[in-house]
Amino acid sequence: MTARSLRFVLYVDGLLLLILAAAMAVPMVVDAAQGERDWFTFATSAGVTAYVGGVLVFTFWGDGSAIDRRSGYLLTASAWALVCAFGSLPLHFSSLHLSFADAVFETMSGLTTTGSTVIAGLDHLPPGLLLWRSLLQWIGGVGIVVMAIVMLPALGIGGMQLFRTESSDISGKPVPRVVQMAGLTIAVYVGLSIACAAGYGAAGMNFFDAINHAMATIATGGFSTKDASIGYYDSVPIELVGIVFMVAGACPLIWYARLITHRRQALSEERQVPALLAVLVVAVAVVTVWNVAENGMPIGHALRVSAFNVTSVLTDTGFATADFSAWGSFAVGLFFMLYLLGGCAGSTAGAIKVFRWQILFASAKRQLRMMLSPHRVLVTRYGRKAVEDETVHSVRNFFFLYLLTLLLLTLLVTATGVDFLSSASAVAQAMANAGPGLGQMGGPAGNFGAFPDPAKWLLSLAMLLGRLELSTLYVLLLPDYWRA
Repeated sequence: MTARSLRFVLYVDGLLLLILAAAMAVPMVVDAAQGERDWFTFATSAGVTAYVGGVLVFTFWGDGSAIDRRSGYLLTASAWALVCAFGSLPLHFSSLHLSFADAVFETMSGLTTTGSTVIAGLDHLPPGLLLWRSLLQWIGGVGIVVMAIVMLPALGIGGMQLFRTESSDISGKPVPRVVQMAGLTIAVYVGLSIACAAGYGAAGMNFFDAINHAMATIATGGFSTKDASIGYYDSVPIELVGIVFMVAGACPLIWYARLITHRRQALSEERQVPALLAVLVVAVAVVTVWNVAENGMPIGHALRVSAFNVTSVLTDTGFATADFSAWGSFAVGLFFMLYLLGGCAGSTAGAIKVFRWQILFASAKRQLRMMLSPHRVLVTRYGRKAVEDETVHSVRNFFFLYLLTLLLLTLLVTATGVDFLSSASAVAQAMANAGPGLGQMGGPAGNFGAFPDPAKWLLSLAMLLGRLELSTLYVLLLPDYWRA
């Protein structure tokens, strides 16, 4: 890590803080228009954030113009940490009077599109604060998409190098592909958000709620303006809109971009989306049968609640229309597995991601076939693409780090006094950026406000680790990283 690279990282961090400060002006205007006193909190927070961002930008202006591999790790980690720290200021100093631990937890949950909350009484919150929570998720979703498409493949995180060629192959023209790729995917993201808001509005939501829920849905975040989440509306049309756009948010946005550019092979070559949809259909069917047979639900109601909540968990969105932690041990176990499956790479969804499971299964199949024919030359394939051994090893390492981190953080959270099921499910959902847990604390019917502060800090770390695909942070702990 050279001094020049470090200065450029700080310059980009400053630009991101300036963008964050500009975003704070939106809820400030909303609260001012409604006569809410928190407008001043947003104004002050925006001023502080803009000042620090401006100092970084003007101090390090012109120090470099490219990001190498080492500075890419630091930029990714520092950007999320700084934006979270400054993004928590309005929540900490607002009329909610959240502790710093609570404010950071809520902000980290928003930016990583996790959807866990420590706030009760959402129905009576000032509109500016509700909008800020939704904006955090929407902004975080943009950052996630750009990171997943541009940064992670270049850094080779957890097998993401598999998408290095695909993500840069949008056009055959000799233009800056990274800029074109980011622009197309952000345009798709904005377009889906507008369509989702229109859908919610047509289904019966008021304008403010439709905007907030649309931002949370496309970001697969799950923040709601209501304590009862989507269940507050008790509306089949609203739930159907939610299902459609939760799935849309969990699909690779670069895939939509390829469809827009008339790449017909986008449909035939895509492997993650069919697998995601297949798992969704099977899981909904299984949970529906379970609810009918074991919980005595009418089949229509069972299908309705199963379809929405399974979709929410599988896409790591975090909305809820029922307390699915009360559906029995089998349902809880299945939801726990769905937490870890996650959506597609290149989407706003979290967790392990569909493609990693596909590569792991393909690698296991190859190993079993080699046991029958030790001298046979076999290749691990992802669709019709041969997967390099380096990518397979990277995926295996990711699984090891994921499991190890899950176990260690669960142990640490239990040490703060939280019961094991609540600890395990809370850490799992935090690392998967999935929303509510499955235990007595932090479940779909509650929030994380009752967790002790040390547990909240650990869960905030878990959210960041999960969103940054683990290795992005862990590599910074290596002494070799800091050697010139």
